[in-house]
Amino acid sequence: MRTARTSRRAMTFAVVAALATGLLAGCASDDGDDSGGAGGSGDKEGATTLTVGTFGTFGYKQAGLYDEYMKLHKNITIKENVTTRTDVYWPKTLTRLQAGSGTDDIQAIEIGNITEAVQTQANKFVDLGKEVDKSQWLDWKNKQATTKDGKLIGLGTDVGPMAICYRKDLFKKAGLPTDRTKLAEMWKGDWAKYVDVGKDYMKKAPSGTKFVDSASSVYNAALGGAKDRYYDKSGNVIWDKSEGVKQSWDAAMEVATSNMSAKLKQFDKPWDQGYANGTFATVACPAWMVGYIQEKSGDSGKGKWDIAAAPTAANWGGSFIGVPTASKHQKEAIALAKWLTAPAQQAKVFGKQASFPSTPSAYATLKPKADTTAYFSDAPITQIFSDSAKTIPVQIFGIKDQPINTAITDTGILQVEQKGKSPAQGWDAATAEVKDVLGQ
Repeated sequence: MRTARTSRRAMTFAVVAALATGLLAGCASDDGDDSGGAGGSGDKEGATTLTVGTFGTFGYKQAGLYDEYMKLHKNITIKENVTTRTDVYWPKTLTRLQAGSGTDDIQAIEIGNITEAVQTQANKFVDLGKEVDKSQWLDWKNKQATTKDGKLIGLGTDVGPMAICYRKDLFKKAGLPTDRTKLAEMWKGDWAKYVDVGKDYMKKAPSGTKFVDSASSVYNAALGGAKDRYYDKSGNVIWDKSEGVKQSWDAAMEVATSNMSAKLKQFDKPWDQGYANGTFATVACPAWMVGYIQEKSGDSGKGKWDIAAAPTAANWGGSFIGVPTASKHQKEAIALAKWLTAPAQQAKVFGKQASFPSTPSAYATLKPKADTTAYFSDAPITQIFSDSAKTIPVQIFGIKDQPINTAITDTGILQVEQKGKSPAQGWDAATAEVKDVLGQ
């Protein structure tokens, strides 16, 4: 993820060390401070310099795209300005957008911030819908960056289609099917069925293992496929009335009040160690997490992991890039943004760091590395994630989406899972935190 959680928040599935600290635009951890970086080999005399503002690791520089573009356009120099933490990057970007100066020629926008950008900053961005063939992108991805009057303020970069990554060796010891197709059928259509499989797993669980890493993981995965989240189409807060929230909370509570959770907080060191030690048998697995698992589980996990379709199509992570109206080089910036997000370039980033494209025409060209395919028991990785990406429902995000989600997972769910509170007490704690976030 470019953010450590959906409170953040969007891929050949390479083993990339950067994934551990903040890899994806949908998904890298935010544990650093501002850092600057430049793409290419230096300024060219008389060239137009375009700046690209990003957070985490988008992969453009790493995949050689800046160098490639500059070779194709001798009059262009590209410099990337990187801010590691999204909670630093976005407030800084907002300040500059509102001031009408200081922005980069291209600005990245994380999925958790896209609604705020659409609702409050649309006039600060160029309408890219007039510049591209919008049918290149997933429809639900375009809609997230589109204003009510049809203005497209950002072009989709990556997405985080969901699957279930599981340890087939542990499933076998627990007396459960290990075939990915059979498992997908067992929990198809409902995350509550996935929890039921967890109950069966725990009846004969190998010593020292749990079915799932955390209850919050289940909550986020289930909510990632729900049509209703925290806001309605009119921008009203409905988090406490949302059917999607209720169903996701109920599934998480089944986990939190049982013995099937390892009670680990995602992206903390104990979670990483859980992969290496085989502490849990399954994890809700966006595309970008495949490389993360391969890295953290290490050589001992090769051939033990497999991938099955998730109960429902869901998304975790993903970002956009837009061109601020304050850019002094709008024409050149638009051309670069179009090129960076074109299917061919998205496929190249996938090949470098496993960022899953938001452009479906790229899917047929995606080929996971041989060692990754072997690591995950020859699972049809691209097919599983592309099938999910194409059927993810359009979700409505709100301005306070991220902090509301954090209040529920890091306060409400943890109260139950780690402190032994009842689900009602956990919900009350989450409610108090959300009201504080909303200023109620």
